[in-house]
Amino acid sequence: MNADGVPSPGKVILVRHTEVARAWAGRCYGQSDMGLSREGARAARALAGMLVAAPPNAIVHSGLKRTRLLAQIVARATGLTPIIDPRWRERSFGDWQGRSWNAIWRATGDAMDRIMTEPERFRPGGAGETGAELAARCLAAWDALPREGTTLVIAHGGAIATIRALAHGADLTQAAQFIPKPGKIVPIPRPLRLAAHAAQHHLAINGSAPQADLPRCIGR
Repeated sequence: MNADGVPSPGKVILVRHTEVARAWAGRCYGQSDMGLSREGARAARALAGMLVAAPPNAIVHSGLKRTRLLAQIVARATGLTPIIDPRWRERSFGDWQGRSWNAIWRATGDAMDRIMTEPERFRPGGAGETGAELAARCLAAWDALPREGTTLVIAHGGAIATIRALAHGADLTQAAQFIPKPGKIVPIPRPLRLAAHAAQHHLAINGSAPQADLPRCIGR
């Protein structure tokens, strides 16, 4: 609220998790629940120091280990209780998850290009999420965030890229251009009307599929 009692516009701070365990380097891990590398853990602690300098009013993370550590550090420093929302998880890549990207390329050729060229139809790894399904759940997660204050969301490359692409009015085929590096801080002011962008792709926000119906495949 400002001095006139009018709600102040909020802000969302999207942060991609830091480097994952080295054993997963070069592999498609998606929704697999691995932890951070030693460097990733150090980077998360340093990142937390930057984030608490202007403390958020709420903390949301995907529930996976690689987002949880940063959320817990910021929570201890601010006294906030982190909120877990699995809709901020990485895309499900079906049976590609856990395999090296080189092995996937050798087995499927240019099939991985279809992730971007066919976001409405292509399911990576056979049972993975389409780009449209990923966008629908990310938009539902966005819509559930607090409208006021600063909300810190610790999430994953695909989820953040999708929101950034739609915020810029870009097509889902361009989402890869918006993938942040690990540990990257991406502030997005509110109010940001993503519903109009969702309509361009026939994506529901409040009417998106319930969590139980989302792909449950574990891995990227």
